[in-house]
Amino acid sequence: MLMPNLVAILALLAVGRTPTPEEIRAWDISVAPDGAGLPEGSGTAAAGKEIYANRCARCHGAKGEGRDSVPVAGGQGTLKSPKPLRTVGSYWPYATTIFDYVSRAMPFDKPGTLSHDQVYAVTAYVLYLNGIVAEDAMIDARSLPKVQMPNRNGFVPDPRPDVGRTRGSGSARKAR
Repeated sequence: MLMPNLVAILALLAVGRTPTPEEIRAWDISVAPDGAGLPEGSGTAAAGKEIYANRCARCHGAKGEGRDSVPVAGGQGTLKSPKPLRTVGSYWPYATTIFDYVSRAMPFDKPGTLSHDQVYAVTAYVLYLNGIVAEDAMIDARSLPKVQMPNRNGFVPDPRPDVGRTRGSGSARKAR
């Protein structure tokens, strides 16, 4: 875990403050491609639509097309083109990564403020915008790892023996 080392370094530099145990718990999430680490909770795209409109659309556009930030929808079929559009729907190999990223880093101005149910709902909505799940599909810790992303097989496993990962094996931490 990187957090204790970071805390020690910041203390030596007299930068920041020691995070509270609650803050550490909120940040201490690691979601693997197979869903290990996903918390309890659930959501649908229908529930995520309003959350997305209020918390995400300002940067990512009403339909995920991107505004001040990168698009999260579209781009399917463009990866081999001269101008690939790398989005959640065209590039990301695992749906669980959406939950992990949104949970940690979104909304940009207040990361980590969404509940697990809200993160599942926004994840479902982004998947819906990309035509990957139905609007009423229930997304939770059991269903999310089963979502087949369009680019699931678009990455090549790293063959280096010191890496210890194989396709779909999850985090490097697990393999070490």
